[in-house]
Amino acid sequence: MKKIVFAVLALLSISAVFEGTVSAGMLSGGRGSGNAPVVLQPTGAVLWELIKKADYKNKYKAWPGKMSFCESKEPHGALVTTYINIPAFMSIAGKKGMLADGSIVVTENYSSEKKLQNITVMQKVPAYNPGAGNWLWAKYAPDGKIEAEGKVDACIKCHSEKKDNDFIFSGPLK
Repeated sequence: MKKIVFAVLALLSISAVFEGTVSAGMLSGGRGSGNAPVVLQPTGAVLWELIKKADYKNKYKAWPGKMSFCESKEPHGALVTTYINIPAFMSIAGKKGMLADGSIVVTENYSSEKKLQNITVMQKVPAYNPGAGNWLWAKYAPDGKIEAEGKVDACIKCHSEKKDNDFIFSGPLK
C-alpha cells in the first residue's frame, strides 16, 4: 500500500511540475534518512503518461511557423511534426531565449512515406541536468514503449550544437 501511495504522489507531483504549475522545491516525496527531503526524479514512463493525458496531438500547439511533416534529418527521420505545451509556447512567444521550466517539446518522427517511426520528447526539469539545459530526453516507439530516457548521451551530444538556443533545433528562441 505504501508503494502505491508513493507512486501516486510521485505521479501527481511530477505531473504538476512538468506542466509548470509548481516549483522545484515542491517536488519532495517525504523524508529520507537524516530527515532530508526525498526528491522525486522524472522518468520516461511518467513523461509518456503526462503527454498522453494532456492529449498532446490535440491540446499542445504546433511549433510556431512549422507545419506538419516538416523536412528533417536523422536521427529524427525524413519528416517531423513538433508540438509544444503552453510553458514552451509562452517562452517562444516572449522571445525569452530559453524555454521555461515545465516546457515540453514532442516531436513525431516520420519516414518519407509519412509512417510514424518514433516519438522524441524533451522536458525542461528544474535542476535536472544543468550541463545539458536541464532537459530530460526520451524516445518512444509509436506504441509508447521507451527506447531511451533520461540524460541520453546521443541526444545531448547532438543538441549541444544548439546550446546557445537552449539545445533546440526547431526554431530560434530570441
